[in-house]
Amino acid sequence: MKVILTWYAREDEVGQIRAALPAGTAVFAPAERPHLSRFETTHEDLAPEARDADAMMGWVLPPGILEVADRLRALVWLHAGCDELEFATLKRRGIRVANARGANAIAVAEHAMALVLGLAKKLLLKHQAVLEARWTPGWDPRYAGVLLEGKTLAVVGLGQIGSAVAKRAKGFDMRVLAVRRHPERGGSTHVDAVHGPGDLHRVLGQADVVVLATPITPETTAMIDDAALAAMRPTASLINVARGNLVLERALYAALTEGRLAGYAADVWWYYEHALPATYHFPIPSRTGIQRLPNVLATGNQGSHTPEIRDRCLALGTESLAAFIRGERMPRTIDLDLGY
Repeated sequence: MKVILTWYAREDEVGQIRAALPAGTAVFAPAERPHLSRFETTHEDLAPEARDADAMMGWVLPPGILEVADRLRALVWLHAGCDELEFATLKRRGIRVANARGANAIAVAEHAMALVLGLAKKLLLKHQAVLEARWTPGWDPRYAGVLLEGKTLAVVGLGQIGSAVAKRAKGFDMRVLAVRRHPERGGSTHVDAVHGPGDLHRVLGQADVVVLATPITPETTAMIDDAALAAMRPTASLINVARGNLVLERALYAALTEGRLAGYAADVWWYYEHALPATYHFPIPSRTGIQRLPNVLATGNQGSHTPEIRDRCLALGTESLAAFIRGERMPRTIDLDLGY
């Protein structure tokens, strides 16, 4: 068996992977050369070795590399979200795909709660006031925060990230509602009520805080549109730690600037086709300038940026890779029809 690593892997990473795979497995990692990020390789880096590869593992997949890899039977994707993959090609070729879902769940949930608190307590506004020596009386309504206790948080998507958000919201004594694809599966003890996608607008109307934690699919793209935003309370806040394109950009800008939505906080932004190299995993901020609005709190794909998460992704990916080589079903295999 031959495995291709699609990043400039360090020697210790290659050694760790080899040690975990069955004896005799050939592991190739491209030689490092000048780059912006060691996690972005090119077609040129991989093509010569990809032609007879049985499996690939990595954070990026250069355009056209699947067409070169004639023998490829498995892809281990070291992200939780799989929306960048060419599902039609993978299905046609019969290539099995496993992801690293769960590896970043706790870190992203913690980041989501940081964004919830940042908006609720107006931390950015207050921090800036202190920096600029604009001391104001404590009763100034512009600086009044929101008490989370007793408020309602709605989480859209009840996978590992959404469930972890719900658990943390309960720590603030919040009422927690959830929207998920299969409400009949219920939720954890941290969720007060679970609803299906058809109840989205009704749930949005009950929430003081909405957290988006759902995979992006053709069904969920732009799910937060004009109608969804109109269903929300004008005092509510929207938090996005999933994908920027879940939200209709123009509609969000209008709601924020017209006083129909109190605040927006996001760690994820919109994907604009051809705006950046195909292997650049991170989207860019809004072309409308949403990130510059005074009622917006913005971070740039930092939710899983902790030292532990990359190691967790690699460990889960290596586990799946080893299972494939042994002829077993890979843990965390995704459904190519659903996209997750």
